[in-house]
Amino acid sequence: MPLQRLSAAERAAALEELPDWALREDGLAMTRRFTFADFNAAFGFMARVALIAEKLDHHPEWTNVWNRVDITLITHDAGGLSVRDIAMARMIDAL
Repeated sequence: MPLQRLSAAERAAALEELPDWALREDGLAMTRRFTFADFNAAFGFMARVALIAEKLDHHPEWTNVWNRVDITLITHDAGGLSVRDIAMARMIDAL
């Protein structure tokens, strides 16, 4: 059974638990910017996130510029946020 997109109420409740994440303007994805001391620290963080992504078989959209990593989470198959994105955000925040 495919993953279902979260309702507006479910998205709002999840984001209350994840205060550093924000809904993208269209409400279909969540984003967060991480800032580190330098490129090495940012790249190390990305490597740890990559291990989580492989474990969950759910891969973020992300960009890296020097000490900054921007992550967007969305479940394309569901057409928006799903429980999979919330689980991944929690794991990323635990790093």
